[in-house]
Amino acid sequence: MSLKIRTLEEVLQAQSASDGDGVKLKRVFGGNDLDRFDPFLMLDEFGSDQAADYIGGFPSHPHRGFETVTYMLEGYMEHRDHMENVGKLGPGDVQWMKAGSGVIHSEMPQQEEGRMRGFQLWVNLPADEKMTPATYNDIAAVDIPEYAIGEVTVKAIAGDLAVNGIQVPGKVQGLSTEPGYLDISVASEQTVSVAIPDGHNTLVYVYEGELRVEGTDYPLRAGMLGRLSHTGPLQLNASADTRLLVISGKPIGEPIVHYGPFVMNSVEEIQQAIRDYQSGRLVRQAGV
Repeated sequence: MSLKIRTLEEVLQAQSASDGDGVKLKRVFGGNDLDRFDPFLMLDEFGSDQAADYIGGFPSHPHRGFETVTYMLEGYMEHRDHMENVGKLGPGDVQWMKAGSGVIHSEMPQQEEGRMRGFQLWVNLPADEKMTPATYNDIAAVDIPEYAIGEVTVKAIAGDLAVNGIQVPGKVQGLSTEPGYLDISVASEQTVSVAIPDGHNTLVYVYEGELRVEGTDYPLRAGMLGRLSHTGPLQLNASADTRLLVISGKPIGEPIVHYGPFVMNSVEEIQQAIRDYQSGRLVRQAGV
C-alpha cells in the first residue's frame, strides 16, 4: 500500500429532509452528481425520540437496481416484502437487501414511543447484477463482529479492513463492489488509522463527537461527512467520545441514471422499470 495518506476532498453537512410517510431524517448525501461517491448512492441518518417524527414509517414502495443497507442503533423496525419475507430489526441489527430486478417492500416502526435511531445506505449494483433476483440478509447484532483495539471499538458490518494495524473482517463479504462498513467508537482522544484498498472510494460520517483528517485542521463534527482521496491509509485524529462510520467501496464506473426508487444505467431502463411497476410486472422480473 502506498505511504501516501488519504486527503480530505469534500465536506458535506447532512440536511434535514422528510421521506416515506413524513419520517424526519438527515440526508447526508444523495440526489445528483453521484459519480463521486461511486458505488454509493445515498446515506440517511434517522433519529428522534418523538414518535411523530417516525411513526408513519415507509409504507409499501418499489426498488430496482441497487442494494439498501439498514443499520439500527436504537428502536425497532419491521421490513416486509412481496416475497413474504419479514425482517424484524432491533438495536444493533442490520438488514442488507439486494433489490436487484425488483422488490416491493415496507419499512414500518414497531414502537409507538421511545427513541428510534439508525442509518440507511444505498449501494449501487453493476449492470450485470441489476436484473438478478432480490435477496435479503438479516443480520442480528450478536452476529456482527466487534473488535476492541485499545480505546477504540469497531463494529465491522462489511469488508476486510484494518484498524490501527489489526484486521477487522466484517460480517458481509464477497460482494462485487467490495464494500467496507465500520462503526467506530473512540473513547479517548487519539489517532485512528484505517487501511483501505487503493482505488476504493472512502467516506467518513461523524455522528457523535468530532475529528480531523490527518493533514487538515478542518473539523468534522456530528452530522458532517468527509469524502477522501483514493490512495493510502485513512488517518483520523479523533476527540474523546467520538462515533463515526467509515464506508468504502470499489467504484463501478458505469453511468448512473436514477428516478426515485429506481437506479439503472440508462433512461430507457428507468422508463422500463416504471412501466413494469405500473403494469404489475416489476416483481415478476424477480422470479415471482
